[in-house]
Amino acid sequence: MNKFFGHLCTINRHKMYVLKTCFKAGLYKQGLLHDMSKYAPIEFFSGVKYYQGGNRSPISKEKEVKGYAPGWLHHKGKNKHHFEYWIDFAKNPHDGLIGIKMPKRYVAEMVIDRISASKNYLGDKYTVVEPLKYWLNGKDFYVIDKDSEFLTDYLLTMLSEEGEEKLLHFIKHTLMKNKDGDYHEENGKLILD
Repeated sequence: MNKFFGHLCTINRHKMYVLKTCFKAGLYKQGLLHDMSKYAPIEFFSGVKYYQGGNRSPISKEKEVKGYAPGWLHHKGKNKHHFEYWIDFAKNPHDGLIGIKMPKRYVAEMVIDRISASKNYLGDKYTVVEPLKYWLNGKDFYVIDKDSEFLTDYLLTMLSEEGEEKLLHFIKHTLMKNKDGDYHEENGKLILD
């Protein structure tokens, strides 16, 4: 029973971090709807079974035990703020899997998700450099579109160098100013269309 309530509290705390942070960035709908699939039985009960005391994702433990995590497969397939949602076969299937360019609102939510997960799991040890360190630690293995990767790098670097307040101001007043506008990297610079 302790694992049940521990996992529930971890999810709820994470959702509250994301909600508050998304609201500060002007991403109201995403803040409200973020990670609702975590309450689905396939995600929730595996999270309870592999609960790690609220300081590590149960997904990591389940992967260690089983080699895969059915709840994670469900989660990434339901939540557009995960770059894994945007992986598909290339137009020519023989070219293999590729990352599809993520809309900027989902990149912003992915960054906020990483900030919130870091705060949730690290507690008092959290600093603004932790989300970037986590991202960079696995980046060599990610299947992600180059523009989506560049925007993620850009936002997490801004967080680590200028702090959360500046990052959220940038997301709200610059990145999302033209909600339907596109973005791309050009000569190492972020270009917003």
